[in-house]
Amino acid sequence: MATKLKKYFPVIREKKEVLAEIAKKELLQEKFESWEIEQQEEFLNICTGVKGLKLLYDGFFREIMNPEYVPERLNDFLSQMLGKKVRVLKVLPGDSTRIANESSLLIMDMVVELEDGSIANLEMQKIGYLFPGQRCACYSADLLLRQYKRVRGERKKKFSYRNIKDVYTIVLFEKSPKEFYEYPEEFYHFFEQKSNTNLRIEFLQKYLLIPLDIFKKNQQNKSISGKREAWLTLLSSDDPEMIIRLIEEYPEFYEIYEEGYEICLNIERMMEMFSKELYELDKNTVQYMIDEMQDTIDAQRETINEMQDEQEKRLSGTINILRSMNMPEQEIIQKICSLYEIKEEKIQKYL
Repeated sequence: MATKLKKYFPVIREKKEVLAEIAKKELLQEKFESWEIEQQEEFLNICTGVKGLKLLYDGFFREIMNPEYVPERLNDFLSQMLGKKVRVLKVLPGDSTRIANESSLLIMDMVVELEDGSIANLEMQKIGYLFPGQRCACYSADLLLRQYKRVRGERKKKFSYRNIKDVYTIVLFEKSPKEFYEYPEEFYHFFEQKSNTNLRIEFLQKYLLIPLDIFKKNQQNKSISGKREAWLTLLSSDDPEMIIRLIEEYPEFYEIYEEGYEICLNIERMMEMFSKELYELDKNTVQYMIDEMQDTIDAQRETINEMQDEQEKRLSGTINILRSMNMPEQEIIQKICSLYEIKEEKIQKYL
């Protein structure tokens, strides 16, 4: 049966066609059957237009936003997010000294140099819990150091610290940290260093944090207000009704979706992309659970330590009271053993 999106994108295939394509290759069939039923359905829903595309998957995003082929898209996206007109000069290599091989629920990561020499790091995080402010600061510091080394190497003796430009860390959260829910109406958080006085000094590190889950919740049954919200709707919504409204109000996004569904025609590539996302999610969900478990263990240990400290204070206090009554030492020991139900050898260190 044709979906609503298929009426707009005729290239979308129906479920039986996708399953037939998978069945043609044994390896693809084995991979598909290795997924959970819910995962199989999610994959089929994406490919057949039952739900919208996951454009923040790294494979989709790098294709549809490639600054080499369609520079105007990334330029417009960053301009809308930063609130000023910018132009991407080039994409920089991924890691370097930057916190390599960290385990994070990372969906997408792109580092670009802008025309004015500033750098923007664009990231999409699956679970915001693993990307606290401290980590944002470390990423920003790493980008700043990369720029410093590059500019100093290029300018050599002519180098000046005034040649160093702004560094932007832009993080989109699919599931935002709990702190963001204290501001349920806000989905655009911009941070920069400011003085407690009116003294103005140009510090370089800027942060933009966007909780997409809060944006989606606020967007329900509302019109799309402006280009910034249009971009966030494109990247966050998989609701066909919302997608149809978006491409009707902002026809320039139609081409992006069309390219996305052309990618879906390559089932082998789509399955590889989907498998990668599932693998990363599984791997990092385990890490997330370990971190949460460690937090629980640390809290329990702290509670136990507090209880032990309290018991030690009580024991010492009771011993002091009994001694003030001139009670013999052996009688004190017997009294303490009875009151606190502990063995005699454990009392010795308090005597």
